[in-house]
Amino acid sequence: MRRLTRFAWATLFFNVVVILMGAVVRATGSGAGCGRSWPTCEGRIIPELSGDTAVEYAHRGLSGVALLLVAILVVLVFRRVRSPHQVRIAAVLSAIAIVVEALIGAVIVLFEWVADDASVARTVSVPLHLVNTFFLLATLTLTAHLLGGGVPLRWSQHPRARRWLIVGAVAFVTIAATGAVTALADTLFPAFGEGATDVEHFLTDLRIVHPIVATVIALVTALALVRRGIGGRTVDFLSFLVGLQFVTGILLIALSLPLWLRLVHLGIADLIWIGYVLAAAALLGDFERPVVDEPSVAG
Repeated sequence: MRRLTRFAWATLFFNVVVILMGAVVRATGSGAGCGRSWPTCEGRIIPELSGDTAVEYAHRGLSGVALLLVAILVVLVFRRVRSPHQVRIAAVLSAIAIVVEALIGAVIVLFEWVADDASVARTVSVPLHLVNTFFLLATLTLTAHLLGGGVPLRWSQHPRARRWLIVGAVAFVTIAATGAVTALADTLFPAFGEGATDVEHFLTDLRIVHPIVATVIALVTALALVRRGIGGRTVDFLSFLVGLQFVTGILLIALSLPLWLRLVHLGIADLIWIGYVLAAAALLGDFERPVVDEPSVAG
């Protein structure tokens, strides 16, 4: 089971790499690099790789590998873990999520919501795509956690914790979704550095929403944790990541939004989400037996 657990974690973090590569595609305006063609690129399996085409094709290639890894993970889980087990459900949900991810990507390409498109449709598709992405990361995280001996989740036994965890998840996704819109605005209508523009557009008006939402939610969360005396290593680590995220957000503006720092900012957000899911899984656990025990594992 150790090899399968390591494979599950590797699959999770490979998907984080794919997410970061997707951010590169958006930030560089390379989404139209393969034209209105999917899953082929410019109507070919292997196009001439240069410029935007190379960037977009690299992202599609990594996405294909990620899809294959998740498929292999599901097969291995069903072969090694006998039913019923939550790890099977988590693995299947991750497969559904990555297929939806691919379909959303296809729609974006086929409707040409890429490159310089600043339509309402694209503005809506970006946060929706991100929400599904975080669902994918959550299911992969749970799969790896349960394979590694994590205890099963008992939602009905922790009603109060369940409510607060759902509120926390919604708050985090809201921050991430507004951040995706801000990133889109910064790409299409740069406010800093080379290519800066003062064009008036509804996206430029929405740019300020993300820092406000992030700051308010972070302050409210910190106040709630202090008032309830909630702490521990996990909370401290997540608090550190949140603080680091605020620092990178300030630096993004101060340094005129360099691509490498955008990727760091997004990567930290992914780590915060993964840590949150692990903390939630531990809190909702049964604390009596691991989900993968010897009698329940084939072979």
